[in-house]
Amino acid sequence: MIREKFKEALSAVLPITLIVIVLNFTITPLDSHYFLRFLIGAAAIIIGLTIFLFGVEIGITPIGSLMGKSLARSNKFWFVAIATLILGFLISVAEPDLHILAGQVETVTSGAIGKFGIVTVVSVGVGLMISAGLLRILFNIPLHKFLTVSYFIILGLGIFTSPEFLAIAFDSSGATTGALTVPFMLALALGVSSMKKDGQDSENDSFGLVGIASAGAIMAVMVMSILSKSDRVTGSLEQEMSTSTSIIAPFVRQIPKIAFEIIIALSPIIVLFFVFQFISFRLTKKQLRKIVMGIIYTFLGLTIFLTGVNAGFMEVGALVGYKVAALGKPWLVILVGFILGLVTILAEPAVHVLTNQIEDVTSGYIKRTAVFLFLSIGVGTAVALSMIRIIVPGLQLWHCLLPGYIAAIAMAQFAPTLFVGIAFDSGGVASGPMTATFILAFAQGAAEFIPHADVLVDGFGVIAMVAMTPLIALQILGFIFSSKSHKEGIA
Repeated sequence: MIREKFKEALSAVLPITLIVIVLNFTITPLDSHYFLRFLIGAAAIIIGLTIFLFGVEIGITPIGSLMGKSLARSNKFWFVAIATLILGFLISVAEPDLHILAGQVETVTSGAIGKFGIVTVVSVGVGLMISAGLLRILFNIPLHKFLTVSYFIILGLGIFTSPEFLAIAFDSSGATTGALTVPFMLALALGVSSMKKDGQDSENDSFGLVGIASAGAIMAVMVMSILSKSDRVTGSLEQEMSTSTSIIAPFVRQIPKIAFEIIIALSPIIVLFFVFQFISFRLTKKQLRKIVMGIIYTFLGLTIFLTGVNAGFMEVGALVGYKVAALGKPWLVILVGFILGLVTILAEPAVHVLTNQIEDVTSGYIKRTAVFLFLSIGVGTAVALSMIRIIVPGLQLWHCLLPGYIAAIAMAQFAPTLFVGIAFDSGGVASGPMTATFILAFAQGAAEFIPHADVLVDGFGVIAMVAMTPLIALQILGFIFSSKSHKEGIA
């Protein structure tokens, strides 16, 4: 099993590593210490991703599934609502990706938009929508209707939201559905939906909760913007590139900080698991030992993974973005952005968890390779559009998001129900730690060089774009599968 996970991680990280190597020896040469840090970071990401995926499979996923089943068995809707609201808040408030994004916002705005405020507000929104999403499953409310109402509310709130908060709101939706929360939410939805007697409905309801949680993050930040009535906030990229030429020191500095964040992130899940074990699960010692080992592997893997990302990837992302933009060839910025988006999605841990669950739930009918292909094209397009938005004066984030979400909601009325859930979940998982660090840093580096671009408004919108395009790409895949099934039925 470990060998399979290693092959998976290697194939995920190798493409982006090769691209940066090629760029280093051609158009964007890097100082040797930056380049060597990047290579060490790549190795750490491969090792960390391998251990993380193994830990999630034997630890986090079973916990989420068991909790979902326990909540559904209670048959008390008020209890499910309150318990999942608290659960959603605790998981989200400790999500490392959300802290990374909130920290970057605080740094770029020189503290005008605080990290603590964003983390708290987003977590409340996620908790409320996870609660609503699980009640949707229990009350048999169609997913496409629920999402349509949610995004109409978002469109309405968007009219009164400032451009700065608009970018942060949609970016938060991606950052809050990170490497830790996604496996748990997927398993929670699977656990609740598996209690339903209708097999087809159970399969359909296994997906969609991540997409619903993402909508909660967007609404929460928009409400924060409207209530705060902030004046225009501007930002610039603080070039915090390490003056030290040490190769190992940045990794040593990051390890304790990240390890502490992961402990905080896992603590609520561990505490809740043992509470449920005492009052509900009653697992055997063998089962309990396996889950505890899974939690330990998840901690080690995620710590190594995020250390590699933060110490080896983020600085290089900003440097590459700045240097490519400095060449004065806009088409090259767009092309490099598209290629980076195309391959970065392969290294997102949560994407691997989602595609594995899709293949398992559908008994292999929907191949994970097909999902990866459409996701890669969607994310590549998203990053390319983000580069165009940075390059073209006057092109704003809502000019891209509004037609995109209208198209996604319109498609949801006709696409197969299973694919609607998969598509909206994919939007959340596509924008994980690799996007929140390397791609976001690349966009900010490009925005810092281009005179008319604003790092806060233009740089932070890239995660929003990455979260939006999979909604369209995966529903297109759904139409293809539906057409294929229809033809096979006729035959």
